[in-house]
Amino acid sequence: MAGAGMALAAGLALAQAYPERPVRLIVPYPPGGGSDVVARLLAPKMSEELGQPVVIDNRAGAATIIGLDMLAKSPPNGYTLGIATSTLAVNSTLNRNLPFNTARDFTPIMHAADGLYVLVVHPSVPAKSVGELVALAKSAPGKLNGAIAGSGTPMHMGLVQFNSMVGGRITAVIYKGAGPALTSLLGGETQMAIISMPTVVTQIQSGKLRAIAVTGARRSAAAPDLPTATETGLPGFVVTGWYGFLGPAKTGATAVNRLNAALRYALAQPDVKKRLLEFGADTVASTPAEFATFLRAEIAKWGKVVREANIQPES
Repeated sequence: MAGAGMALAAGLALAQAYPERPVRLIVPYPPGGGSDVVARLLAPKMSEELGQPVVIDNRAGAATIIGLDMLAKSPPNGYTLGIATSTLAVNSTLNRNLPFNTARDFTPIMHAADGLYVLVVHPSVPAKSVGELVALAKSAPGKLNGAIAGSGTPMHMGLVQFNSMVGGRITAVIYKGAGPALTSLLGGETQMAIISMPTVVTQIQSGKLRAIAVTGARRSAAAPDLPTATETGLPGFVVTGWYGFLGPAKTGATAVNRLNAALRYALAQPDVKKRLLEFGADTVASTPAEFATFLRAEIAKWGKVVREANIQPES
């Protein structure tokens, strides 16, 4: 009995001690992008709660594969975590040569926030709702062009899903990033896009683009007056740029729960909430189990879209 008690005490001491050194947060994107902004916003607050620095490590390349592969191959000791987006779910089907298994090689920690995406059209397009856009696309198949920023991005997958639901009426035009896609839209080269709100908020406010719906499951606190696509003519249409946190597979429950609590603390801070709303993101702050369920659904959803549309990765 004494031995068992000593073992239990040692286990409790170990659990209480975590973390004893800095935690690395891998961002599989270059500095300055949405994921990097979210990571740098949350990391200092996480440090406050953990009592240890949370150090950002940008490992960009290969559509997030380089950074996430590094995460998957890190020791599962709670000292390395990474931020992931919908690209992770899309790549699990789109890229057949991943160096990791999306379903098996990560431990879900938290679905932290949903980045707001909005369906916008050029002012020359007469549609003022999703229903009107669908009717317009059906009346003139192939006449409308949709701007997308690379294969497998939320902009791309959103347009593919839109076409799948309405019968393939809008032509996708691929650009090397959201910036060139936006330029094409402003110039009338393309007529619509499903794009992140921060990318187009200035153009919407100035009247250079018209926002007709947000593409989340519910209205966003960042744009409460904009209806959802589901409300205005396309039931079940949901595209978000979510932000989630993962550890390597087999990361222990003590570390997972501690990191989840640190993220929850960070997301609850008023200045963080304010900045996320300005950035066009709604706080989710899920449990690890909820994020696991969400991630499985995302992989299945986008896998179906990729297969049915026969989407190929960019060379």
